[in-house]
Amino acid sequence: MAHGEVLDFEEYVRTRQDALLRSARRLVPDPVDAQDLLQTALVRTYGRWDGIADKSLADAYLRRVMINTRTEWWRARKLEEVPTEQLPDARVEDATEQHADRALLMDILKVLAPKQRSVVVLRHWEQMSTEETAAALGMSTGTVKSTLHRALARLRQELESRAAEGDTRALRAGVLERTTTVRGEREQERCAA
Repeated sequence: MAHGEVLDFEEYVRTRQDALLRSARRLVPDPVDAQDLLQTALVRTYGRWDGIADKSLADAYLRRVMINTRTEWWRARKLEEVPTEQLPDARVEDATEQHADRALLMDILKVLAPKQRSVVVLRHWEQMSTEETAAALGMSTGTVKSTLHRALARLRQELESRAAEGDTRALRAGVLERTTTVRGEREQERCAA
């Protein structure tokens, strides 16, 4: 492929990439898979760019490559089905409780100071280590540990007061039990450190 043709292809991709990505998004539901599909189609088209005599038909050519690639991926997928004499129990997970737990937790996190909230989020939701949290927030590991300890105590206190007030979400969600478990794990971690 000549140098001028490479620039033509690069210019084509630069000007048409948004439209091509929209086409890929229509072919596959996952946005990441759509990007992969477009990239694969672009690689395959790059090798044949000089063979496309009428560049005004490049969009149609690329869309056909994307359709063929998606079909190849679909055919190559591995089926997770295993023949068996007895069917497994069909259970559908109910995400309602998870959403309620998350809403309650988001509401309760509002009682924390911004620094405490940051430490709790990084340590428990992002699952960073104490050292990683300290580096991310620009504080010492001791400060992270003490801030986390005070934050969890404050969260536990808020949950207990809400349970005493009859907030059925706090009782049903069992967040208090999980917070206590997390506290025990953190104390073991602190003793080990």
